[in-house]
Amino acid sequence: MTPVFFGSALRNFGVRDLINALGDFAPPPRDQVADTRTVHATDDKMTAFVFKIQANMDPNHRDRIAFARICSGKLERGMKARLSRTGKQLGLTAPQFFFASQRQLADTAYAGDVVGIPNHGTLRIGDTLTEGEQLVFQGVPNFSPEILRRVRLEDAMKAKKLKEALQQMAEEGVVQLFSPEDGSPAIVGVVGALQLDVLKERLQGEYGLPVSFEMARFSVCRWISSDKPGEIDRFVTARRGDIARDLDGDPVFLAQDGFSLNYESERWKDIKMVAIKEYHVAKAA
Repeated sequence: MTPVFFGSALRNFGVRDLINALGDFAPPPRDQVADTRTVHATDDKMTAFVFKIQANMDPNHRDRIAFARICSGKLERGMKARLSRTGKQLGLTAPQFFFASQRQLADTAYAGDVVGIPNHGTLRIGDTLTEGEQLVFQGVPNFSPEILRRVRLEDAMKAKKLKEALQQMAEEGVVQLFSPEDGSPAIVGVVGALQLDVLKERLQGEYGLPVSFEMARFSVCRWISSDKPGEIDRFVTARRGDIARDLDGDPVFLAQDGFSLNYESERWKDIKMVAIKEYHVAKAA
């Protein structure tokens, strides 16, 4: 809203004034809606929400940082937090604060703070961390991709490395990754063509994997579910060549076009086909 105000920091002038003004003008931490209740920023127990994953911030160490916003309570270095998606305890041994290119250990963080949590694939976008309470914050919506492509690797000997790289890129949110039930090569899905360019450059620059993309016979993707017992299994068996699993293992129906999607939707009345999925809406027991 005030470009001149922010622009003054480009010349290393008025940086402290800018930071102080942000503290004065910025709104306080707001309440967050979870599946069981509304979490208030003034609550005593720590809760946090993972909104971003960034891999290879330091290419020499292949690090992976999950950025979490503290929603309530106080996070202290060394404490253990419950990961709602799995129900397991996660040790917060080295939470970090980031300021531009600098980072430092975060001994204490409060509601409204954003901390980076180093991990090796444990945390994903939409994860909830608590001090033990079983709740899940309403996640970031996952939109159905508009472009589906197969990744073609020039060096077939690096197939395992490509699989690991695509897994990391999908966890980071760069692309969506779908594994067909019939065992055919994985399919990546993106909302816009620019994401394919980003994926290609990062695979080349960070993993040394030159790739190209091939057209898939599918152009429409929908997450499927059913309230009728056994109906999903019947549908998956009948349309096995058109079924894939996403990163979370949830079933996805891949259609050649909109007509095919509508045709199958009419045939299978008890199957729900949706274009938007919430991240991790179910929590561990």
